Amino acid sequence: MSQTIRVIFNADDFGFTRDVNEGIVEAHRHGVLTSTTLMANGDAFHDAITLAAKTPSLDIGVHLVLVQGQSVATPGHALPATLKDLARALLGRELAVYDEAAAQIRKIIAAGLQPTHIDTHKHTHLFPTVLEAVARVAREFDIPWVRRPFDYGTGPGAGLTKQAVTAAMKMMKPKFARVLGELKMTDHFTGFQLTGSLDADSMIRALETLPPGLTEFMCHPGNCGPELRAAATRLKESRAAELAALTSPGVRSAIERRGIQLTNYRSC
Repeated sequence: MSQTIRVIFNADDFGFTRDVNEGIVEAHRHGVLTSTTLMANGDAFHDAITLAAKTPSLDIGVHLVLVQGQSVATPGHALPATLKDLARALLGRELAVYDEAAAQIRKIIAAGLQPTHIDTHKHTHLFPTVLEAVARVAREFDIPWVRRPFDYGTGPGAGLTKQAVTAAMKMMKPKFARVLGELKMTDHFTGFQLTGSLDADSMIRALETLPPGLTEFMCHPGNCGPELRAAATRLKESRAAELAALTSPGVRSAIERRGIQLTNYRSC
């Protein structure tokens, strides 16, 4: 592994609301954000497409949504509301995961984008059935990168619950390697344990402990406007804090101090 530290700052939820979209583009144009993943079933999907056309340097992938919101494959039908509902639907074979994934990717491609990477809303590709579908569509639609959802750790400040969930996630590593095969993943991944509490100080601390190699730093920036406040999500004011972190001079200085190279999936 190279001793060089490279980081992809990826914003989830592009297309969720217009104020989230605006925050993501701001974090790219005026900060360190290099990449984002797009929700094909997001209420602000078309706004995201318009912004993407105006921001060609922003690397865009697929944020596959199998929980919450409306189906793209079967318009007018709701997706499972919670992870527990999704688990039941998968066990009962009530959700055609491949069909939904393929429909979401086709919608993004039809809008004029060629995704470079794929991840899933709420890390649902930790479910084996979803992982297999993700691997299939990644190959079919020539999407070379899939998110490695195993947070390497950001210390005890992340909280015991998230640390326990992270430890459980890591048990899936061998399965990922077998199913994804030649598809690419970053060397490391972080940001999960900091979701909801990420600010400039915690981002700087995380940057100071990044290991050599390529790391995806997951984040959820946005402007906390009326649409986001009305949306069904717990991440509201925290998105504004993440936007402030991503555009912070202190974060930029920490990156320069450690010699961290910013990159994106398109360039790797």
